[in-house]
This record gives sequence, C-alpha cells and structure tokens, in this order.
Amino acid sequence: MSPQPNRRATGGLIDRSVSLNFSFDGKQYGGFAGDTLASALVANGVTLVGRSFKYHRPRGFLTAGSEEPNGLVELRTGARREPNTKATTVELYNGLAAMSQNRWPSLAFDIQSINNWFSPLLGAGFYYKTFMWPGFLWEKLYEPLIRRSAGLGRLSMESDPDSYEKVHAFCDVLVIGGGAAGLMAALAAGRSGARVILCDEDFRFGGRLLSERTEIDGTPCAEWAANVVAELDGLPNVTLLPSTTVFGVYDGGTYGAIEKVSDHLETPGPGQPRQRLWKIVAKRSVLAAGAIERPIVFGGNDTPGVMLASAVRTYVNRYAANPGKRAVVFTSSDDGWRTIADLAAAGIEIAAVVDPRLQVAPSLGDIAKRAHAPVFLGARLREANGGHALASLSIIGADNRERQVRADLLAVANGSNPNIGLTNHYGHRPVWNEEISAFVADVLLPGMSVAGAAAGRFALADILRTGADAGAKAAEDTGFSATMPPVPATTADPVSATPLWHVDKSRGKAFVDFQNDVTAKDVALAAQEGFRAIEHLKRYTTLGMATDQGKTSSVTGLAIMAELTGRSIPVTGVTIARPPHVPVAIGAFAGIHTGPHFKPTRLTSGHRWAEENGASFVEAGQWLRPQWFSRPGEMDWLETVNREVLAVRNGVGICDVSTLGKIDIQGPDAGILLDRVYINMFSTLAVGRARYGMMLREDGFAMDDGTTARFSETRYVMSTTTANAAKAMSHLEFARQVLWPELDVQTVSITEQWAQYAVAGPNARKLLQNLFGLAIDLSPEAFPYMGVAEFEFGGTTVRLFRLSFSGELAYEVAVPAHYGDALIRRLMAAGAEFGVTPYGTEALSVMRIEKGHVAGNELNGQTTAGDLGFGRMMSKKKDFIGRTLAARPGLVDPERPVFVGFKPVDPSRRLRAGAHFLGLGKAATTANDEGYMTSVAYSPNLGHWIGLGLIKHGPERLGERVRAYDPIRNGDVEVEICSPVFVDPEGARLQHV
Repeated sequence: MSPQPNRRATGGLIDRSVSLNFSFDGKQYGGFAGDTLASALVANGVTLVGRSFKYHRPRGFLTAGSEEPNGLVELRTGARREPNTKATTVELYNGLAAMSQNRWPSLAFDIQSINNWFSPLLGAGFYYKTFMWPGFLWEKLYEPLIRRSAGLGRLSMESDPDSYEKVHAFCDVLVIGGGAAGLMAALAAGRSGARVILCDEDFRFGGRLLSERTEIDGTPCAEWAANVVAELDGLPNVTLLPSTTVFGVYDGGTYGAIEKVSDHLETPGPGQPRQRLWKIVAKRSVLAAGAIERPIVFGGNDTPGVMLASAVRTYVNRYAANPGKRAVVFTSSDDGWRTIADLAAAGIEIAAVVDPRLQVAPSLGDIAKRAHAPVFLGARLREANGGHALASLSIIGADNRERQVRADLLAVANGSNPNIGLTNHYGHRPVWNEEISAFVADVLLPGMSVAGAAAGRFALADILRTGADAGAKAAEDTGFSATMPPVPATTADPVSATPLWHVDKSRGKAFVDFQNDVTAKDVALAAQEGFRAIEHLKRYTTLGMATDQGKTSSVTGLAIMAELTGRSIPVTGVTIARPPHVPVAIGAFAGIHTGPHFKPTRLTSGHRWAEENGASFVEAGQWLRPQWFSRPGEMDWLETVNREVLAVRNGVGICDVSTLGKIDIQGPDAGILLDRVYINMFSTLAVGRARYGMMLREDGFAMDDGTTARFSETRYVMSTTTANAAKAMSHLEFARQVLWPELDVQTVSITEQWAQYAVAGPNARKLLQNLFGLAIDLSPEAFPYMGVAEFEFGGTTVRLFRLSFSGELAYEVAVPAHYGDALIRRLMAAGAEFGVTPYGTEALSVMRIEKGHVAGNELNGQTTAGDLGFGRMMSKKKDFIGRTLAARPGLVDPERPVFVGFKPVDPSRRLRAGAHFLGLGKAATTANDEGYMTSVAYSPNLGHWIGLGLIKHGPERLGERVRAYDPIRNGDVEVEICSPVFVDPEGARLQHV
C-alpha cells in the first residue's frame, strides 16, 4: 500500500489493521477501515480535489460532512458511475474508484480555468444580460454553448445495475441525528419501553463527539458515545439506522429517509440493495441534527487548504489525518479556539491565531500560550494566497498593519447555524436569535421537538440535557412512563461567537457560495440592481442553489445583503428549505419498480396455452396479450397476420379478449347511472340484450366506448377498452359517489374474475354448437345479434354475448377466470373440424380497421362523438356527463376534422399512421394541414393498405384525393377519401345464418 504522508502513526478512530486501496483520478492510494474518501485523500496529502462550477477555480475540502460544497466526485466506473457524490460522506472501501469532475483535460490543468480571467464579464445575472441579443444566435450559438457548459459530472448513460428497496416502519419516537443530543434522546425514550428509531447520516453514531477530545463523565467522548450505542443496540424496542439520512417531513407524522445499505461496497452482495428508502410514521420525533459551522468571506477563501475549524478537528481527531503542517486559526467564536489545542496535539505548528474580537476569555488565551501560538486580536485575514494549495495569508492587525504569514492550512470558525432544514418542510420560516446570531426553529411541526445544537444550544452540557429532556417528553407523550437519565458531567466548553460575515477591502475574489462561484461582489451587484429580496438574491446570483442547498452559504449571503441595504438580518428575510434535505437517487424513489417491475404484468388465464401455441406477446395496458401466432415457414409478422385475418373471414378464429374492462353494475338505479354516463339511453335496454355506447369526459371529449349488456332488471355488465378500464371504473365511481350519491347503485370491477374469448367467422355458430350442444339455443331467432345470455354448463356459469368487433358472425364466451385455460382448450377442440385458428391483437386490429371501428388511436382524448361520426347517437331526451361542454362552438365547428377512410391511389404504396393530410399541390405547412391518419393496416382481403383518419369535411369529400404527408419517414402518398367501412359495407357477414 502507498504511504500516507499526512497520517499520524497513532490516534483516531480508524482501524489500522484493515488496509484499503482506492484510486483517485487513476492514481492508487491507501487508507484504512473507518476512513471516508475525503479523510483518506487528506491523509495522502491530496489538497486539490475539484474545480468550481463557473470559474473552474481549484478547490479543496471545506468541510468534513454532508454540507461539503467543493469535494464532489464521480464515484465508481461503468454503469455504476455516479456523479456529484460528496467525498466527505463516502465510506472508504477496497477498490473504490473516484474521479474528479468539471475539468478538462485534467484536474491540475483545466483549460476552462481561463474563465477566471474573464470573471468581470461573468458576474451575477450575466446569463440574462449576455444571451438576449442578437436573437438569431440563441439557437445556433448560445443554447449549445450553455448546454455544453452546464451541469456537474457525467451520467453513465447505461441502465443502473443495482436494485433499491422501500420499507415502511412505525415507531413511537423517531430521533433524527446520532450525536450527543440524539443519543441522549434515544436513551431516555428507549429505556421507557417506547419503540424508538434512531437515524444518523454517518456510518458511525456519535456526531461531533467522534471529532472532539472533550470528556463526558471522565471518559473520552467518543468512547462514551460507543457505550451508549451499545446499550441502545441491546434494547429490543430500539432500531439503529446508521448511514440513514432523514430527508423529508410529510403529513401525518410521516418522514422520508434514505439508507445507504451497500454504498460502502464495490458492488452490492447477492440480493442486496444499494440503497433503501424508508417511510417512517412516528407519533413523535426529536430533531437532533446538530449545527453547521459558517465560513468567513474574504479574498481567496476558496483556496485549497482553507477549511472550517470543525472539519480540521474531524480530520485530525477522528481520522488521524493532518490537513497541513503549519496552520493559522481565523475565528470569531470561542469554539474555534479549541482547534488550537487539537492542532498542537497533532504536531501541527500554529503560525497565528486571528480573532476579529478585541477581547476573549483568559482561558482561551491560555490555550494559545500552551501551543506557543502568536495571537492577533482585533485582526482579520485580508487574503489567502496560493494556487493548487495554500501558501500564505495576509493578516491585517488591529493596528491596520499587514503581515504575511506562511501557512498551508487555515482553520476558519465563524459560529454555527442550527441544522433546522427539516423544520421548514411545512412552510414555517425560522426566526433570528440574536444571542447566537443564527436562525432557529419557531413554529415546530406537529409532534416534533428540537434538541441540542439544532435548538441553538452549543455547550455540550446543554446539548446532553436538552436531548435527554426531549427524548423523555416524547416517550411520555406517547403513553410511556419515562425517567430522564442523569445528565453526565462534561468539561467546560465556551461557545460565545460574534460573527464576522465579510472582510471589507479584501483582495481577490471573496466567495459566499463556493460551488456556484457566488462572490460578495455578486451579492453587492444584486443589491445595486434591485434584487434585494432574499428570494430574488438566490435566483439572480444562484446563491444556495447547489447540491449543498446553501448549507454553508445562505445565511452568510443574506447577512451581507443586510449590511449592504442597511437592514437587520431578520428584516432582510430568509429562504426556507424543501425536501429532500439532501440529494436522493431517483432509483431509491423508484425502488423495485423498474424494467418489468415498473408496473405489475398481468397474464390472462389462457396465457400458458398461448405460449404453448407459439404466441408472440405485446403489452396492452398492464396485460400481456397474444399479438400473433406464428407458424413454421412464415417469413415475417405480416404473413402471419394475413393468414389469421383470412382464417377468420373464411372460417373461424378465436381471440383472447379477457383484458377488456368488465364492470358489474347493480341496483334499482343502475339504468339511470348508465344514462348519465353514456351519451345514449341504457335504461330502456331490454333484458338479454347489449348495446354499444360512448362516454364523454366532463369537457365534452370522447373518453371510452364499449358495449353494456343487461342481464336482469337491476344488473348490467359494462365492457370497456383494455387501456381505459381503470379510468372508466374511476369515472363511474366518481359519478356514483360524488355527483349522484342518492342513486341506489353499486359498481365493481370484475375484469380479473372472468376469462373471455371472441369466436368469430362464418363457422362461429357451428363451433359453439359443438361445444355447448343443447345447453343453449344459438339459432338466429333465439339468439340474435346483440343478444346476451347466462347459463350453466359443465358445473360453472357461462356468459355468452353475440357481439362482433371484426364484422363477422361472432360471439364472446366468458367463464370464471380459473376456467379460462380449460375453455380455450375446449373451444379449440370443438373447432378442429372447421380448421379453427387462434388470432392475436394485430389481426383483430386489421379487421376492425377493415370495418371502420374506432379504437384507442381515435379515442385519444382530442376527439368528440361528432368527430367520430356518433353525433346522432347523442341523446336529446336526457342529460349526460359532457353534454353541455360538448356543445361549445369549438367542438361543433364544421371545420373540425371528421372520421373517414383512406386508400392509396397507387395500391402498391404503403400508408403510415400519423401522416398529415394536405391538398394536392399544396405546401407542407401548418396552415394547409387538414387532418391526420389515425390507424393503418394492410388488408389481405383487398390486397393493399388502408387507413382511417380525421379530415375536414370528410364525409362530404368521398372520392376526393389528398396527400398523406409523413416527413418523419419520408412518406408522401396520394390517397382517396372513402367510407371507413372497407369490407362488407352491407353487414351481411354480421347477420350470417
């Protein structure tokens, strides 16, 4: 393993017995178990880890947590490559491969860093100002340029090979955050017997306790945390979820969380998901998410080697990785001074301590004395100097003298902002707390309490106490008897802070938002140009709109705006956070619902028989339906379909129509409901008969069509299209429950409960007589067209409908679904002497086009009953859904395209659905568009292609010729407008006796 020059030989919470190899930009490095990718890079002396978005300036790590704005990498390779991953949150594993991003050709030499030289032209709002003129350059120059420059990282462009899971959990108390406050809250609630879930985004519980050298009850704080976690792990009512971030708060005490199950592995194990999405329903919750340290805005504050003081302590204490050899501490808070002792203990020389405050507590001065660190009070940093790494710092003392100090590490502390993003998810704005110079939660969400640093309590003793109190109260509120555990003793930790937002007159670029390259000058420009509202500031400058969502920049930006406009910070305002609190992979939201699992695939009861007989299947809604049944020797699908069509027209064929929607409608008012949802009458339908009907949406457009059969005075069975079955069911339920709740009628979907087969062709009656014998009289007189019957046969109920979608003599036979397989086999046996042929959806579609029947292509949500030739079917004797709006002038305009048929003038030419109709000799422009082709098929009965479509004044133009223009497929065919009924226009086949 390669040496780790910045790794100390002892200390830290890493496991030196487990060595790990990883690569960054193709170079091999080594680390240990317990490292993050960021800490391992720090240990290996890597300071340059990325380039900024706009100026492509060199960037190093600013933080050590999920608030990191700079250290974004592409993780893994191939199909598993994931861009914009924060290296500070990636648990190191053997074989990890990471690449820097937003640079070319290399991280060290990035050609686009030339943007830095043109930065005066690229300030806030330059997009809006630059790309407005001249307009003709937008499409050819501006847009392609912006698209090539936009974004961070690269997608793999391959299918994600990993899987994701979704889990539902219920608890009494959800504790969000596993630091000192969270551990105490979980301990108090867990000991009471309440069901507790403890979530923390880190792979190890403890929060800041893992990064500090303070003691709790005389024990190192990291060890104390480990003891509490061990006790919690032993409680059966407590669930520990490390590597799990709560990202959203929703109605009814529901919380969204994302668990990184196997992100610490090169590839997930067999059957193991990569991530797991938790939907947690909690009676009470405790937000103990800690706080985020703030940077100070000064010249060059983005130079690699400039870090937040809390991050420096994390790398030094938790990972035994020294981020530098000679450091300066720039702090406006007491908390920043503790960094001095930690740096000294790690063997890092302290070149200076700079504090803009004129006085600090004597105990803090003692820390600097013990570390032999020069102290500059009332001072500030003017500029950080360096390229790929920090080299020196310019210090302006209280005497206004400027000093140059050599250093390769700068630790910045400017107080902290409570991490309260989750409290904003109901739209509640936080309030400004002058005592801690930060925003805190004001109106809490139902059932939520806030504890520890998230509540603005930064002293460790207060953090422990408020955590224990919140946990005990949450358990009591859910009915458990809780005793607040004793609050352990801690070492003193002063936390006073007087933030310095911006160093005036600093040299160089002073950054507020590191990822989006928003500077203090950008904020000033926004103020000058009138974008002073915080929401406008955010959008005009892109402040806080990066992957860190402004966690380190938003408050600083609005504080600078407040100074510029002479207003207080609370008056200036604050934006609120929305879920997700951290980026969540889309795959996690999808869960297992990808590919064939995206929606459930339904199989008809005759599916196995169809497989045995060589069926090729097609998705129809959620169903798989036989598309055609190929036979040996057939060259292509068209040959197969032509055979099936001719077999039905000349003999008999069988098609599985089980997927058509079937809705049972019962009750004294069933007929009234149907009258109100259909455009034609159904209450007058005789028992034992069926009728074709069409229903409209409320806006007057056609929604679905089908037949409805009446089996008794109070019972109807409706048939819908496969695609609209659920929509039609919802439509009926809305009408029954909301529009007319007084009607005595019930509806239930029975699509899955019945298997149904169409038997069509001249020999259809003979086949059914062979099967049913004397069980039912199928003579034309006893069972006419549109007749229906229900009878017992072979120990089960059979429903028989004399309906035809193909234009031939046809029936539909329905049996309970578990008899479906037996029925198709019996039907085929009964038709063997007639050469019965199974046919699929494609042949069915050809025959319906030959007969001019409308289907999904025509019922596309843009057509009316009048467009489709059913205007006269619309009853004038009753009201129905959609009637009033169907009469709008635009929907009865005589210029609307109307349904007709089309055939090519040259029979050898192929027609294409989607082709638009143009007058002969007219240019292909929108103004000349007269309609379009909705459905086409090759008719083996006619020997050429035929089509259905919509064209202006269609029925009045029979025999006229127009162009069917299809620029996408280079089609331009002269066609003749004709009747939509191509085969048997007299209907003799339908009445075959």
